[in-house]
Amino acid sequence: MATVRVRLAALFHSYTGGMKIIDVDASTVGEAISALDRRFPGIAFRIADEQNQIRPHMNVFLGEENVRDLTTPITRDAQIYIVGALSGGSCNEKA
Repeated sequence: MATVRVRLAALFHSYTGGMKIIDVDASTVGEAISALDRRFPGIAFRIADEQNQIRPHMNVFLGEENVRDLTTPITRDAQIYIVGALSGGSCNEKA
């Protein structure tokens, strides 16, 4: 098991009491999310659904790689970034 640093987007700060960076011990991305949920109950449900799939509106990066599989292994000193997906309308709309 490795220590992984998890960096959370602002949309999660209400769950973590304002903490932006949390270190957890885990060997997969899913274990890291579970470790977060043990510390901050309810946060995992915002990231993954009942089928244990990363929600479509969430992006989970292991380093620079966008991962969708919670069984993705992590290595020592890895960093995970959890952010909401961006979406929106066209920039070319006329006022």
